[in-house]
Amino acid sequence: MELRQYALLVRKWLWLIVVCTAVAGAAAYLVSKRSTPIYQASAVLLVNQTTTPEWSTAYADILTNERLARTYANLLTSQPVLEGTAGELGIEPKAIAGMVSVSPIRDTQLLDLKVEGPDRKLITEIANRLPVVFSARNQQMQTGLLGESKASLEREMANVEADLARTQAALEKTTEATERIRLETLVAQYRSTYSNLVHSFQQIKLAEVQSANNLIVAAPATVPESPIRPRTMTNTLLAAVVGAMIAVGAAFLIEYLDDTVKSPDDVRRVSGLATLGAIARVREAGDERRLITWSQSKAPEAEAYRTLRTNIQFSSVDKPVRTLLVTSSGPSEGKSTTAANLAVVMAQTGQRVALVDTDLRRPVLHRVFSLPNNVGLTTALLPGEDVSVDGRLQPTQVENLWVLTSGPVPPNPSELLGSQRMATLVGKLLAVADLVIFDSPPVLAVTDAAVLGRQVDGVVIVVDAGQTREPGLAQAADEMRKTGANVLGVALNRLDSRSGGYYYYYYYYNYSYSGDGAGQRKRAALQDGIGDRLRLSRLRKPSAN
Repeated sequence: MELRQYALLVRKWLWLIVVCTAVAGAAAYLVSKRSTPIYQASAVLLVNQTTTPEWSTAYADILTNERLARTYANLLTSQPVLEGTAGELGIEPKAIAGMVSVSPIRDTQLLDLKVEGPDRKLITEIANRLPVVFSARNQQMQTGLLGESKASLEREMANVEADLARTQAALEKTTEATERIRLETLVAQYRSTYSNLVHSFQQIKLAEVQSANNLIVAAPATVPESPIRPRTMTNTLLAAVVGAMIAVGAAFLIEYLDDTVKSPDDVRRVSGLATLGAIARVREAGDERRLITWSQSKAPEAEAYRTLRTNIQFSSVDKPVRTLLVTSSGPSEGKSTTAANLAVVMAQTGQRVALVDTDLRRPVLHRVFSLPNNVGLTTALLPGEDVSVDGRLQPTQVENLWVLTSGPVPPNPSELLGSQRMATLVGKLLAVADLVIFDSPPVLAVTDAAVLGRQVDGVVIVVDAGQTREPGLAQAADEMRKTGANVLGVALNRLDSRSGGYYYYYYYYNYSYSGDGAGQRKRAALQDGIGDRLRLSRLRKPSAN
């Protein structure tokens, strides 16, 4: 698909895109406006694990601090810490569930603590109270772990100190040399043991100090001024973009699933037939059967019928078409309107045209031309009477155009159209007219069109653009070919200027009907040449026989 076709497709469905964009944007705006504002309070925490006194910090200590930061990030959002914070603030623990999030800041020893909620003051208090509760609980846990070791060391130190005092007293009282040496050795051992216990006790006290100051509030939380969500304008714009994208996708999907004939390319691909003319939809007064080629001869639609006329005439230069059948694949595709307007533009070239309503099931031509329908084709084919157009071929307000209406609707249309009397009637019509145009029923509905197709020089199939389905057109073309009919091509009817694939028609019309006069002169010269050639073969006026 070319870029121009994409543009035409978007233009065709522009109303859907605009509606979806507006609805999605408006819905997002209303929802955002009615949503409760959510605020966010943030605090920055520093994890500072005290190291052994050295000239410089070891790399292992840095890794330890980073790992400790990740550990603390998980512990800060644990249930005991949240419950302790809620208890100190006097709120229910479930009130802060899901409000707190903690994440380490990459390549640092910092933690980013965030609390979200509708109450600005409450979330600020939570953000500032949570680190205090965690530190106290952490201190309590560390104290519990080291307390037993301290107590055990204190008991051992007391025992060693008592033993040392007794041994020292005994040493002062004894006078024997051997005993004195033994006691002095014991005193030295007790003093060494006591010294080791004191060193261990000091290490434990140092560990208590290290666990007491490893989480520091680097930047306390402050009361937020504006909410973080909903972001009304952002949500509205995003929803509008999504709505437009959904509409565009839906439009492309509809076009992809649509199997109706919409362009000359579709006509050739489906049926192998050429498009003889492209006729825009007549919108005025809501009457699609009006004779626009007569009432508004300068309208673009009238020019389209003239283009159709020219292409039909040039499609059979070697063997001029004197009998032409206009049909369609299904009902209500505009074949009668096309036949009527085609007859008008044919008559305007100077040809004597007879338009015959052979749609004996739903005749409409008598209404198009405001003619009586008490006599017509069926009365001319009645058994027992001479086949004649006398008194039945009615003149119209268009010069050189006569209409043979259907007459009363018969019970057996197919038999009448395929009878020898019908063939005789066609000969009578050719005796008084240069061109005979037959408006027949749809091909797929009944067999009337197939019966008539064998008797005429050419067949034009009318296709309602955007309504006729591709299988219907393909089947109609095959049915006419099977009967041996000479299918000249397709008249693409009721085109919509907003639809894709029809640009060529409007470009052609604007070029050929432009105000500079060049296009008009080209068209006039072409039509005059065709008219001169046709006037050479003009037959006599309709007679009474």
